[in-house]
Amino acid sequence: MIKVSLLIPTLDQSGAEKQLALLATSLPRDEFDVQVIALTRGGPYAEVLKQHDIPVTILKKRFKFDPLAYRALKKTLQQQQPDILHTWLFAANSYGRMAVKRLPASQKIPKVIVSERCVDSWKSNWQHSIDRRLLPQTALLVGNSQGVVDFYREQGVPESLLRVVRNGIILPDTTVDETTRKQLYQDYNIPTEARLIAFVGRLARQKRVEDLLWALQLIRQMNENVILLLIGDGPERAKLEQLAHKYTVTPNVRFLGHRTDVDQLFPLFEVFELASDFEGQSNSIMEAMSYGIPVVASDIPPNRELVAHGETGFLTSVGDSTGFAQYAERILADPQLAQDLGNAARKRMQEEFSVAKMVKGYAKLYREVLL
Repeated sequence: MIKVSLLIPTLDQSGAEKQLALLATSLPRDEFDVQVIALTRGGPYAEVLKQHDIPVTILKKRFKFDPLAYRALKKTLQQQQPDILHTWLFAANSYGRMAVKRLPASQKIPKVIVSERCVDSWKSNWQHSIDRRLLPQTALLVGNSQGVVDFYREQGVPESLLRVVRNGIILPDTTVDETTRKQLYQDYNIPTEARLIAFVGRLARQKRVEDLLWALQLIRQMNENVILLLIGDGPERAKLEQLAHKYTVTPNVRFLGHRTDVDQLFPLFEVFELASDFEGQSNSIMEAMSYGIPVVASDIPPNRELVAHGETGFLTSVGDSTGFAQYAERILADPQLAQDLGNAARKRMQEEFSVAKMVKGYAKLYREVLL
């Protein structure tokens, strides 16, 4: 039996946390004994894990560097004695490797697999310095896309440590819930004839949602019935609301905030847009494609690995609001094109991004580092 401890900052309802939960609940129980450690807090996925009888430990970290949480992590690892410590995201990647470095020599020292989930151009010099200093404690660094791996290769991570395991997704039911539709239209005063374009994600600078607002202004010149749904929250929300007013698109945009029923909303969308200037592997694009929704996305390497231009959706240059407008309107104006793109997108998710394929990839790496 291979003992695996998965370490992540939180178990909030977000992309990395979802992938960790899918992995933890899907690894073969006859080969892997899995436990989960959250540095800061639990969240919705803590309940999912507990429902699958996977132990969850919360360390309640309070500061960037919290000595109490650090000591608690070392103690937890000494108690669990995992063969593999699989860490996710910067805080866990740092705490995990530092804790393993300080474990007593008399104890089993776990192999550390680091998961990087994004092209982390946001990282400062001190964060890259920590990453480099902790390379000796790194058995493997796994990116969820080739773009992420290429980024960390450029940061000096040796080729021998780099691997790619793509995110996995469960194909959902695409049936439209008419009760959900009626409630949404009523709550947000959406006209019954509206054509819905959607963005799902954090309202943060990297997502470049302002490009989608300007694209909406352009689309309005061709189709006044378009409504842009912005689902999610974040530090840019107030600024984006002001921009919507400035661009005179307020009547055509709805800020829905954080929603727990996104799975029920996806079948209502006709186009999905993501304008980010950097990503890892976008869970929101994958979800849209799994529902058979045509995607218009920024042409960056991780998005290019998901969206086949002209086959499952369209790609346009970062910052190209005109491109977003033109491709979205092209999809809305051509039902057959929309159907063909959506069907191809769903098929791509089914064949290349299944949860089974993701789990198989990580299981193979776990075995590899223990050889």
